[in-house]
Amino acid sequence: MNNQPTLLILAAGMGSRYGGLKQIDPVGPHDERILDYSLYDAIRAGFQKIVFVIRRSFEEAVRNAIGSKLERIVETVYAYQELDSCLNGFPLPSDRQKPWGTGHAILVAQDIINQPFAVINADDYYGPNAYRIMKRHLDLTAKNLNSEYAMVGYVLHNTLSEHGNVSRGVCQYNSDLYLSEIVERTGLSVQGGRIVFTNEEGMEQALTGDEIVSMNLWGFTPDIFGHLQRQFALFLRKEGHKQKSEFYIPSVVNNLVQSGQKRVRILQTTDRWFGVTYQEDRRFVQSSIRKLIQEKVYPENLWKDLFGQF
Repeated sequence: MNNQPTLLILAAGMGSRYGGLKQIDPVGPHDERILDYSLYDAIRAGFQKIVFVIRRSFEEAVRNAIGSKLERIVETVYAYQELDSCLNGFPLPSDRQKPWGTGHAILVAQDIINQPFAVINADDYYGPNAYRIMKRHLDLTAKNLNSEYAMVGYVLHNTLSEHGNVSRGVCQYNSDLYLSEIVERTGLSVQGGRIVFTNEEGMEQALTGDEIVSMNLWGFTPDIFGHLQRQFALFLRKEGHKQKSEFYIPSVVNNLVQSGQKRVRILQTTDRWFGVTYQEDRRFVQSSIRKLIQEKVYPENLWKDLFGQF
């Protein structure tokens, strides 16, 4: 069995008009999307199998836009996140309009992935170092059958938008950088040089900006699928009747850590994370990409460098 680590890309939220949503608008000088830079970084880090989680309704568009090129240099596979995927007899609510969240998105790949694997969001920029440190962790996992999970941890102030409120999963951890809990902080914003959020009591509370946060770049072994199956079944029984309920991967990880079933190592990076949360963020993303090109982190023409004649 090929035990080379795999990259799983959560892309089912991109929409049927691939390239039309603000999250995947072109941001590079040759119309590169954020996803293209992620693929470039992952392939250069050594990932040789890419799995896209998509909706069947836009499979052809994804293949035409990127898959047909990508499959010439790495193994490229598709998993499908549909409303009725992995329900195992649970009746699909008639008013359900969207899939069931990031935990569900990973679960639909259970028959495709038999190796240690990393997970990213298609519309987030993580930086080249994130893929290198995750690949090293997964390589060790593959060789030693180490069952530890991992998460790339970002410094909070490297992840914020200047244009509105965001939510971030703030990590609590021990002295050895093993995760103990992820606490979701909503309504985070920068106000007068301070980073603040509204706590459960409705009071404004400040953070230092040096906190480690999760941006959903995970490293798992295939045993995660069994945990996902069990927790998803419980989720459906409790929350499945709610139209907008979602099965989030940080909640799954919290449950595993707090029950003592798994350990999750935090892999720290000082890279800046960015994405297009607000339309105004796009200009910042474009300028950040230009700066990275000037610093020789990326070539001027990413596709030509990555795919050559293709």
